[in-house]
Amino acid sequence: MAKIPSIKFGRSSGGGGGGVAGAVRGVALGLVLLVAMLFVACTTVTRIDAAHVGIRVKLAGSNRGVSDIPVVTGWVFYNPLAEQIVQFPTSVQNVVWTASAHEGRMVDESITFSSSEGVNVGADIGMSFHIEPDKAPHLYLRFRENDLMRLADRYVRNAVREAFNSVASKMPVQEIYGSGKTKLIHDVTKELEQVLEKDGIRIDQLTINGALRLPENVAAAINQAMEATQKAIQAENRVRQVRAEADQAIATARGAAESARERARGEADALLIRARSEAKANTIIRLSTTPAVLQYRALERWNGRLPAMNQGPLPMLTFDMKSALDKDAEQKLAELLEETAPGGDAAPAAGAPAGGAATGGATPGAGGGEGDKGAKPAGKPEGQAPAGAP
Repeated sequence: MAKIPSIKFGRSSGGGGGGVAGAVRGVALGLVLLVAMLFVACTTVTRIDAAHVGIRVKLAGSNRGVSDIPVVTGWVFYNPLAEQIVQFPTSVQNVVWTASAHEGRMVDESITFSSSEGVNVGADIGMSFHIEPDKAPHLYLRFRENDLMRLADRYVRNAVREAFNSVASKMPVQEIYGSGKTKLIHDVTKELEQVLEKDGIRIDQLTINGALRLPENVAAAINQAMEATQKAIQAENRVRQVRAEADQAIATARGAAESARERARGEADALLIRARSEAKANTIIRLSTTPAVLQYRALERWNGRLPAMNQGPLPMLTFDMKSALDKDAEQKLAELLEETAPGGDAAPAAGAPAGGAATGGATPGAGGGEGDKGAKPAGKPEGQAPAGAP
């Protein structure tokens, strides 16, 4: 074969060609350095998002492991050959464990626990939680997991189930199904806080979603017991109502009886007072009716005509003026008049003439003079004859 002559490239005689080659080499070197710097920057710088906390993990050296100081939010420089940055979300996480296929996963994830009688109770549990930023290194060091949803489905779910079984095993099923549900949630939350807070997991809310699921026979028995309790309460309320109505009727009857008794007592007192007043008035009239008064009344009522047929002396009503009141009768009359005197006026003293006491001070004479016509016996209305007068 023919030998091909070699071609040698050499510097041209002109200086412009060498300058262009140098410039090209400089630009290429700059581009290489820039690409290298970009590559280093991309591999040694990372950004920690908001509501997250970063953990620096040392992969080599004598201080291998998780750093106790979490990295703040923002851009962080690290050595990718010897370090690793792991991010943890610090925002509130919501997880639901339910038997419904329309919420959560397609499988039954509900929590089952037992009461003090050994009755299995199913419940749909919802929980909201977040991690404390300063406990994030400890959490990663223990579980080597930064996906909180996976952590919740494993470790947290087991803790919730154990807490429900621990608390519910001390409560009867009727209390769990009834008024003790709030107490159950409160006690379970307290027990979970003691277990999870040491790992930096803070519980924000724990709820039982929907109704509790019990065996059909247990649920029927509880419903019957509740219905019987409600009927007993209603019967007791009716008894209270009837008792209150009876007490009200008794009080009304007592009030009416007391009113009638007081009315009768008032009428009896009024009748007794009237009788006493009449008796006193009659006694005053009897004691004040002296022969002089009787003779005066007889003269006052005489029309001045004599009988058409008369034999003997003039018929004139006469009394024995000597038979005056004794001292005891006069004293008794004075006392009665003093008791009945209106306005506290003193009655005539004892020993005064009986006729004067009865007639207001005018003592009629034996013959009934003109000055005695206006005198009237005390205690008797005008025109009424005293007792025993003709």
